[in-house]
Amino acid sequence: MVDCDILVIGGGPAGSGAALAASKAGLSVLMVEKRAEIGAPKRCAEGLSRSSFERMGFKEPKPEWISRTMIGATVYSPDRNCVKMTHVLGGNEDGWVVDRKVFDKWLASLAAEAGAKVMAKTEAVSLIKEDGKVTGARLRYRDNEWDVKAGVVIAADGVESKIAREAGIDTTLKLTDIASGAQFEMTNIDIDPDRLEIYFDQELAPGGYFWIFPKGKNKANVGIGVRKPFSKDAAYDYLKKCIETVPGLKNGSVLEVNSGGVPVGGLLKDMVLDNFMVAGDAAHHANPMHGGGIAEAFVGGRIAGEVAAEGIAAGNTSKKFLSRYNDRWWKERGNKLMKVYKLKEVIESLNNEELNWLCHELQGMNLSDFSSANKFGLLAKILMKKPKLVLLARKLI
Repeated sequence: MVDCDILVIGGGPAGSGAALAASKAGLSVLMVEKRAEIGAPKRCAEGLSRSSFERMGFKEPKPEWISRTMIGATVYSPDRNCVKMTHVLGGNEDGWVVDRKVFDKWLASLAAEAGAKVMAKTEAVSLIKEDGKVTGARLRYRDNEWDVKAGVVIAADGVESKIAREAGIDTTLKLTDIASGAQFEMTNIDIDPDRLEIYFDQELAPGGYFWIFPKGKNKANVGIGVRKPFSKDAAYDYLKKCIETVPGLKNGSVLEVNSGGVPVGGLLKDMVLDNFMVAGDAAHHANPMHGGGIAEAFVGGRIAGEVAAEGIAAGNTSKKFLSRYNDRWWKERGNKLMKVYKLKEVIESLNNEELNWLCHELQGMNLSDFSSANKFGLLAKILMKKPKLVLLARKLI
């Protein structure tokens, strides 16, 4: 039996955020990751905006984890008209396409440098409970198993989190709140290397969108997210069809194939039990509109780590005390993400003809003007120009 103050299960951004925050508070922290390499395989288009990076608490990026610097995004309607988002922050870069295999290790290293013990290829086999309360976990590294007793266990083990369910938190997602994603890392393609490209088309990408995120002048993450019940086929099949519609991609080669589920809703109202918390994708901490979750996961983990540290210091890790995490997260992120969820519901309700009409109405505008949740009213006014969309537009007000 090994003791620690905080046991973090999962070494992604949420786990590192929790481990870093708790370690900075002077606690003994163990973070375990079941995969052999933190950051791999990637389940992500790897986009990170500067505003999201700053929300994580950082100022300057590290050159080693930047694949490509972005100056904005281009959003396409089904008829391939487009509107652009440029210079969200008024500078010469809006964000980056990162290398998650380097970026996630960088975050984990920050936690380790702050004092956390980090162990890859170490799986949480099961939770340990006493009188119905979580008190630790049984871990496995290769053929060795041992028990760890912890004051607080934080589950940050991804969207499929078995640990949260074992603890007693229902993380079940509705079909409409999880996107099935497929992605190729492609090379020898002809793309705009400085802008993200996003394609909305209810036939080619039902319930989601198709994307091109550049990683170099002729290399990019090319992927798709689709959702039931809108989609009838597998994401992989839709992805192949989309690639055939973009001339610059047709002759490209595939260097890497990724797939997985992404939460796009189902935000948890209650993320704590006695001695136990859940964060990141496991708690559905992702942007409901586009599925981006790097910053959301890290911030959720950070808040969980801070509250866990407060509980240890106070000698009180009860559900009631740890519920401060619920309150803080919903105030800082949850309420804003719920507004974005309403935007997702509006967009998914538009057919291709209406998407084409909306793109036409937005011509000459900078989508940056609509990027903030408190400015969705501007979009609502445009939708109200079309009588049949008036009721839909009211969701944004």
